[in-house]
Amino acid sequence: MLKEKFTAAGQGHVFKYFDELDEAQKSALTAQLEQVDLDELATLNKELVFGQESSQSIDFSKLSPAPYQALPKDKSSDPLWAKAKEVGEQALRAGRVAAFVVAGGQGTRLGFNAPKGLYKVTPVKGKSLFQVFAEKILSASRKYGVSIPWLVMTSHINDSATRKFFEENNFFGLKKEDVIFFKQGLMPAVDLNGKIILEEKGKIAMTPDGHGGCLRGMCRSGAIDELKKRGIDCISYFQVDNPLVNIIDPYFIGFHIMGGSEMSSKMIPKAYPLEKVGHFCKLGNSLCVVEYSDLPNEYQEKLDANGKLEFIAGSVAIHILDRNFVESLGGANSSAKKLPFHRANKKIPFIDEAGNFVKPDKPNGIKFEMFVFDALPMAKSPVIIEGARGDEFSPVKNAEGVDSPLTCKRHQKAQFARWLKKSGVEIACDGEGVPSIDIEISPLFASNEDDFVERWNALAAKPEIKDGFYLE
Repeated sequence: MLKEKFTAAGQGHVFKYFDELDEAQKSALTAQLEQVDLDELATLNKELVFGQESSQSIDFSKLSPAPYQALPKDKSSDPLWAKAKEVGEQALRAGRVAAFVVAGGQGTRLGFNAPKGLYKVTPVKGKSLFQVFAEKILSASRKYGVSIPWLVMTSHINDSATRKFFEENNFFGLKKEDVIFFKQGLMPAVDLNGKIILEEKGKIAMTPDGHGGCLRGMCRSGAIDELKKRGIDCISYFQVDNPLVNIIDPYFIGFHIMGGSEMSSKMIPKAYPLEKVGHFCKLGNSLCVVEYSDLPNEYQEKLDANGKLEFIAGSVAIHILDRNFVESLGGANSSAKKLPFHRANKKIPFIDEAGNFVKPDKPNGIKFEMFVFDALPMAKSPVIIEGARGDEFSPVKNAEGVDSPLTCKRHQKAQFARWLKKSGVEIACDGEGVPSIDIEISPLFASNEDDFVERWNALAAKPEIKDGFYLE
């Protein structure tokens, strides 16, 4: 039956070596093939393999910078921001918020052969990314008197190692039932003629479906049903490589709710014109993200009347998603609204006609992936608010140079030093505000400046600030 289906779809070659396989290999291949949606694959082949991908045809004459809620000098004394905070805190106390990290990647680019979330990033204690996030969620749970659940999207490569790490560390103080794991979806990879690639005689090449696949993943795994059961409608989305992320931000949650938004985003002003981030833009009447690789340099460098960058709003993969919106895009009963797939040309090892294993030296195949920001034009009343880079964004992507463990530790130390200075503690820093000594403040003590100042001032005896200073 399965063989007939694949043959009818022009993919019968996947059974070419079936009779050579042992029983275990046969059942493994069958299980893989049962996961393939042949109708969807036929559509993708038609549109992306043999057709022209639509994202290449942006009409730049209709492109303008996206409007956003600018960050005031003092959030607490700005009436609109103060109101947003109040609304956000009400939602938190009512248990309407969950955290969600996209954590399918390995630490390969960091020379680290394990799930990226296990990578140690803090300046004094060397805590892993997962521990930093867990402590931020635990700290907010205590503050608002609720258990904030945490969705963790793993991949087929790192799922078991990720779960094991959480088990070994007792879920970093979170309740086991509040950490909900699910795996990112997989898509078959095809060759340049749209044929599914065999990477072994008994195995087809499957690749992750992109961070946009998280919407389908949440629905297919049952995670979205769990959130519904708990009365959660705000999902705070972030990526695993950014320890500075303000996961539970009442201001952001408040603006999302006040705007009646289905998807809200945080923008960080670009540090320089050609910074490699997506750009929040308006295309006609729709908000969208245009990747730096798709936006001509003249737009990236364009200045407004005040001499500021016109396209300044950088996308850093920090969003709040409405639960019903996720369900409408990722659920089985989806209407016509679906996230589009994009093609990526890749080098994919394969079994050739003669049955030999080949490692290609140039792209020979296509993988299909979705991007989460493609949901933005489909969202009702999308909201964008500005965040401060030093308090929100310092990803660990590269082993050295920009966005490396070293730059991230410097940014963490600079943030802690700012909090101390705000509390009246002077600390020697370099020209970039980074202290010469190593200091670290656990999110369990405070995970933002306001909370830090309040807690520090309440300490009867203030600890001495010296190299290796740690506060929890």
